[in-house]
Amino acid sequence: MKSFWFSAYTFILALWVGGMALFTFMVTPLIFRSYTRDIAGDIVGKLFPGYFPYNLALSALALILLYVASGNHAQTSYRASLILVVLALIVNIFITVKLYPEAVRVKQKITSFEREPADSIVRREFACLHALSASLNILLLGDGIALLLVSPFITRR
Repeated sequence: MKSFWFSAYTFILALWVGGMALFTFMVTPLIFRSYTRDIAGDIVGKLFPGYFPYNLALSALALILLYVASGNHAQTSYRASLILVVLALIVNIFITVKLYPEAVRVKQKITSFEREPADSIVRREFACLHALSASLNILLLGDGIALLLVSPFITRR
């Protein structure tokens, strides 16, 4: 049974890293290369309501499975993983509950990214929110990769 829980934990991490990498480096750039800025933004905007809760759910599941799968909670690799998973959970809660809704609110004020001046107050506000979101997305991706790299060193139950 111990192998099952650890395999489930590793699978969740793979979904986390793979999903984020696919969305960040393949899907989103392809959409923005294929459509105008406004249309691409609308398409990606339709994906986000599922993307952020998905990442939040995966980090919550990773936390639960890490605890269940680990046989030695005093072990350094377990503690490092615990810190990384809790960090990801906190960041995902912040993005899902605060940052994403704020970005949606600001984006609704922009009639068109193609016609609205880039230096307008609302565009600058959206750019700051987008930059924070993108930075946190890369942080979470790196966090997931670090968890995968540490996982073989965790003692299993």
